[in-house]
Amino acid sequence: MKRELGLLQASAINMIDMVGIGPFIVLPLVIQYLQGPYFLYAWIAGALISFVDGLIWSELGSAYPAAGGSYNFLRQAYPGKSGKLMSFLFVWQTLIQAPLVAASGAIGFAQYFAYLVPITDWQKKIVSASVIVLLTILLYRKINSIGKISLLLCSGVLLMFCWIFVGYFSAPHHTGFVHEFVNADFNFSQLIAAGLGMATVKTIYSYLGYYNVCHLGGEIKNPGKVIPRSMMISIAVIAGLYLMMNICVAEVIPWQQAAQSEFVISTYIESIYGSTAANLATVLVLWIAFASLFAVLLGYSRVPYAAAVDGQFFSAFAKLHPTKNFPYVSLLTLAGVAFFMSMLFKLTQVISAILAMRILIQFIGQAIGVVLLRKRQGRSHLVFSMPLYPLPVILAIGVWLWIFISTGKEFVISGCVVILAGVMAFAIKEFVGRKKA
Repeated sequence: MKRELGLLQASAINMIDMVGIGPFIVLPLVIQYLQGPYFLYAWIAGALISFVDGLIWSELGSAYPAAGGSYNFLRQAYPGKSGKLMSFLFVWQTLIQAPLVAASGAIGFAQYFAYLVPITDWQKKIVSASVIVLLTILLYRKINSIGKISLLLCSGVLLMFCWIFVGYFSAPHHTGFVHEFVNADFNFSQLIAAGLGMATVKTIYSYLGYYNVCHLGGEIKNPGKVIPRSMMISIAVIAGLYLMMNICVAEVIPWQQAAQSEFVISTYIESIYGSTAANLATVLVLWIAFASLFAVLLGYSRVPYAAAVDGQFFSAFAKLHPTKNFPYVSLLTLAGVAFFMSMLFKLTQVISAILAMRILIQFIGQAIGVVLLRKRQGRSHLVFSMPLYPLPVILAIGVWLWIFISTGKEFVISGCVVILAGVMAFAIKEFVGRKKA
């Protein structure tokens, strides 16, 4: 695999992964949880969590820049069989949650598509499945072509947000939301009780993807510098865009009304420019959703490949396309599972499940892994060293545990069940391997 992606392309891939259908779907949900101007704090909390966790990804990604991201980090961090188990569990959950992430974006795409063309529930399923098929066709090519496609798709993200910001200045009147937010009595304990945790679960879903470049570590130029910089740039840019988007929407549409809107961005544009402009805005939202799914399948298709190359997964996943030089078996498998998931689930069912499934092994597991690596190897192997260590690690573990609990009892249980099933699958795999030996 060739290192052909630079800082601009890496940042673009991260950002189109982060900005999918998520922010346009969850914006009303976040307002519903907090019922007032406080909903902005959930978006701020999501940004802070991303920055802190991004420091962990930066240290690991720059030290171990190879395809697979978390698979390699966990394999390196945990010694002996525990490393094999942790990396296996990550690949195990990836085979479930990566298609689920892709399916959630495709389902959201179909729901927004219904603003343009009234369609039945079954027709929505056909649209979401078709999106997965088209994405697979676009990804079935060389990585240098994909870098150019990612820049084109990222342009749609920036255009949509620019339109939202310009719309604010074109609006005939404003609600006074900023004044209400600034003058609202702030009580952190009341904010927690009101549902900040549950609201942050939704905003975190909209930030996920800032680390996508780590899954493409084997294809990044000068990874020691590009990987950390692309993540910090992506998080800073997207956090600013999200906050400005929320302020603009709440200044034009009363937050009480926005909380009940199924197509809040389309409603926002329609209230300023009319229905024709709203239709065009909806097309841009669909463009952004499609771009995000492009980045999701691109990054995650490298994870089973990396495990197979390492001899820890089925050997077929290690195959590269003979002429286009990408892991085509892995891509086709994840896309195939996503195709069927997009036909089976609703968006509201999967957001919390996606987070609950990933937090313990991937996010908390990596945070602990940084500590283990530093104890064994010191700092000599580090290309990028996080500032104020170990404070970011402690904060990350504490916050991720809070988010994990906030997903809800049923999702906590489902996340633990997936891990338990993975442990059993690993034990069976090891037993079969010893018998063959």
